[in-house]
Amino acid sequence: MRLPSIRLTILLLSIWTTAYSGSIDLSKARIATTVTDKKVLRRTVEILQQEVKKRSGIQLPVVGKLPADNQPFIGLVLEQHVAQLPANFQTLIQAIPDSKSEGFRLVSIEKSNAVLIVGHDARGLLYGVGRLLRKLEMKPGKVDVAGNLSIATSPRYPIRGHQLGYRPKTNAYDAFSVAQYDQYIRELALFGANSIEIMPPRTDDDFTSRHMKLPAIRMIGEQSRICAEYGLDVWMWYPNMGMNYTHPDSIQKELAERHEVFAAVQKLDAVFVPGGDPGELEPDVLFAWLEKEAQVLHKYHPNAKIWVSPQVFRPTQQWFDAFYKHVNKEYPWFGGVVFGPWVKMSVQEIRKVVKPSIPIRHYPDITHNYASQYPVPHWDLAWAMTLGRECINPRPHDEKAIHNALDDYGAGSISYSEGTNDDVNKFVWSDQDWNPETPVIETLRDYARLFIGSDYAETVAQGLIALEQNWRGNLLTNEAVERTLMQWQALEKSASQAVLQNPRFQMGQIRAYYDAFTRRRLLYETGLEQQARVALEASESVGSVAAIRQANAILEKAWKEPILPVYRQTCFALADSLYKSIGAQLTIDKHGAMGGRGNFIDNIDIPLNDSPWLLSQLSQLEKLTNEPERLQKIREVLHRTDPGPGGFYDHFGAPESWHRVVSDTSWEKDPGSLHSPRIGFGVGLVGVEWVDEIKATGFKGQVTPRAWMKQAKTLYDQPLKIAYSELDPTASYRLRIAYTGRFQSRMKLTTDDGSVVHDFIQTGEQPIYEFDVPKAASSDGAVTFIWECGEGERGSQVTEIWLVRK
Repeated sequence: MRLPSIRLTILLLSIWTTAYSGSIDLSKARIATTVTDKKVLRRTVEILQQEVKKRSGIQLPVVGKLPADNQPFIGLVLEQHVAQLPANFQTLIQAIPDSKSEGFRLVSIEKSNAVLIVGHDARGLLYGVGRLLRKLEMKPGKVDVAGNLSIATSPRYPIRGHQLGYRPKTNAYDAFSVAQYDQYIRELALFGANSIEIMPPRTDDDFTSRHMKLPAIRMIGEQSRICAEYGLDVWMWYPNMGMNYTHPDSIQKELAERHEVFAAVQKLDAVFVPGGDPGELEPDVLFAWLEKEAQVLHKYHPNAKIWVSPQVFRPTQQWFDAFYKHVNKEYPWFGGVVFGPWVKMSVQEIRKVVKPSIPIRHYPDITHNYASQYPVPHWDLAWAMTLGRECINPRPHDEKAIHNALDDYGAGSISYSEGTNDDVNKFVWSDQDWNPETPVIETLRDYARLFIGSDYAETVAQGLIALEQNWRGNLLTNEAVERTLMQWQALEKSASQAVLQNPRFQMGQIRAYYDAFTRRRLLYETGLEQQARVALEASESVGSVAAIRQANAILEKAWKEPILPVYRQTCFALADSLYKSIGAQLTIDKHGAMGGRGNFIDNIDIPLNDSPWLLSQLSQLEKLTNEPERLQKIREVLHRTDPGPGGFYDHFGAPESWHRVVSDTSWEKDPGSLHSPRIGFGVGLVGVEWVDEIKATGFKGQVTPRAWMKQAKTLYDQPLKIAYSELDPTASYRLRIAYTGRFQSRMKLTTDDGSVVHDFIQTGEQPIYEFDVPKAASSDGAVTFIWECGEGERGSQVTEIWLVRK
C-alpha cells in the first residue's frame, strides 16, 4: 500500500496545476526553441507542427529564438537554459517544482500569449509537447489553450512502454504499414511511453500473413529506426523456439539467427527472453544459452541487456530454486527479471527472493479478457462466449486498479498487447506508469480530446467508462448496457463524417452495438428456453413426441426468427471499416483473423441459452421407442440440477453460488489471482490443452450443458475452498461433482477436518464424479471442501456440486 506521505510527495512533484481562468489563442503562434542540438530536438518540433496541423489545418512556423514582441508563441527550452530566459519567464518557471529525468515543466502565460515547455532533457521536451497536445483545444482554424495551465511532472517509473509485435497472431499489428507504426509509436510517446518492444520474425506463430506490408525482418528494422528517431528505447521479446539448446549444431543454428536479427535493427536496448510460454528450458540450460546469446547481442548492441521471466506453465520448486540462483549471480549481461503471465510467484515474493539491486519489469497482459494474467472479474458467460478472449476491451478502471496494486514492486512496465483491441488500456497504463495518482477520467478526456476531437473530450470519455460498466455483474439484469448504446447513438447523430470514420470512435461504437445486441439476444433466447422447458413439462399430458417437437420448434426460433438485424448489420459494417482503416481483423474469413485472436464478430450469433444441449438431448430421446422411457428421460433433462429434498446444488460459475467460495484476499489486492480464486471458462476436450472459443462442447466432443463452460478455479497449487453451512448434522450426504475446464489437473479433495473425500485423480476424462461425504466432516452442520493439485499442475477447477441427502 502506498503511504500517504509518498502519495503527497508524488502529487506535489508530479502534477502542479491551477484552475482555469481564461484561454490563449495559439492559432497564429510560432514555435520558438532555443535548442539547436538536433540530437536533443529529434522529431519533437515536427510532432508539434504535424499534430496541430492535422486537427486545425494550421501550420505553426518555427523560429530560432523566443519572440520579443507580444506575438503568441510556444517555447521549447531545456532546463539547463532557463537562466537565458527573460526574467519574468524565469520567475514563473521557478515558482513551480523542479522536474527530474524525462520530466518537464509546462506553463501558459496569458498576458504574454505564450506557452513554455521546459524539458529536463530531450525526452522531457517530447513529453512536454505530448502533454500540451493533450490539453489543446483544436478545431479547424483554431488552437486554444487554458490561460493559466501550470504543470510540473516527472515520471515515477523509468520503464514505460508497450509490445507491438509484427506477427500474424496479432489482431491488427501485422496489417500496419511503416507509416502506421510511426504514428502509433508517436501517439504512445505523447502519453509518456519511452519503450517499444518488438519481436523477431520467428516466434510461436506463422512466419507471415496475408496482411503484411513488409517481410518481418525489414519491418522490425523500421520499428527500431522509428524509435531511435523519437529517442525511445527498443526492447525485443525473443522466445527460445529451437528444438535443442545443448547440442552444438542446434546452438550454432540459433546463434546464426540471432546474428541476422540483431544486425537488422539499428537500436536495441534490451532483449526479453521468456522462461516459458513459449520455449521452456531448465534454468541451467537457459542461462548457459543466454550467455552465448549475449555475446552475439553485444557484437551489434554493446550496451544491451538480457532480461528473463520465470514464466512456466507447470512449475516445480526445483525449477524456481535453480532459476533464482542464476538470477542472483548478476551476470554482466543480465538486465533484470520480468513479471508476466504464467508466473507462479507474486511480484511481492519475487522482490523478496531477488537481490535489491536487480530490477523487476512488469509485463502486464492488458489485451485478454479471460484465460489470462488479469481476467475480467466475474465476467458473464455470455460475454466470454461472444466477445471472447481478445475483443475491443477498454477497461480503464480495472487497469488502474491492477497497476496500482503492484506497481511499487517494479521499475515500470512494458505491456503484453496483441493489437489495437486494447488501445485505451495502453494509454491508461502509460499514464499510471508516469504517475499512479492520475485519475482515469483525466486520461480518457485527454485521449478523446486528442484522438477524436475537443468537442468529445467528456462525452467519449464517459462512453468508454460506460463500456467497461457493461461488463459488471449479471448481463441479464444489467440494464446499463442499453443506456450505453443510447449514449453512443446520441454521439453518432451529432458527429461529423470525419469523427464517424475515426477508428477509435468506431471501436467504441461497435462495442456499444455488439453489447446491446448480445444482451437482447440473451433475454430473447433465455425466454425461448423457458418456453421450451414449459412445453416439455407438459409431455405427460400431450405425449413425449409432441412435446419434444414443440420444444424443438420453440428453440429454433432463435435463428429462424432473429431479432435486431439492424444492430447486427451495424456491427459487420463497422468491422469492415475498421479493417480498411487500421487492419483490425474481427472475422476469420473476411478479415483474415486467427481463431480466438480478436475475431469476436464471428461469435455474434452463437447460442446464448442451453439450446445446444437441450436439442442434442431431445434428438437422442426421439430415437427411443418406449414412451415411458422417453418420459423418464425428459424428467431427467428437466431435473438435471435437482439435488433432491434437503439437498444443495451450486454452479460455481454463477454469481449466486460464489458466496460459498472461500477467499481471504480481495481482487483489488490480488488481481492476478495468485492467492485467491477466480472464474474460468471452457469445458475442456480430452487431449486438447487449448480451444479458441467457449462453446458447449467438451470431453470427447459431446455437446454439454451450458453450465459446464464456466467454473471456479485457483492457479497452480493454491487450494480451492468451497464451504457449506446449515447442513443436517444427523444426515449423511452423497457428493456429486462436475469437474470441467481446460486445466484437466490431477486433484485431491479433502475437508476442513482432514477427512479425505478422494485422493489424487486425473480429471478431464469424464465430467461427473460421485463420493460419500465422510460423516465426521459434516457432523457439526458445516463442511469446507478443499481441492489441491499436485506439483506441476496448472490449477484446480470445480464447476458444479450436488450435495444429496441420503
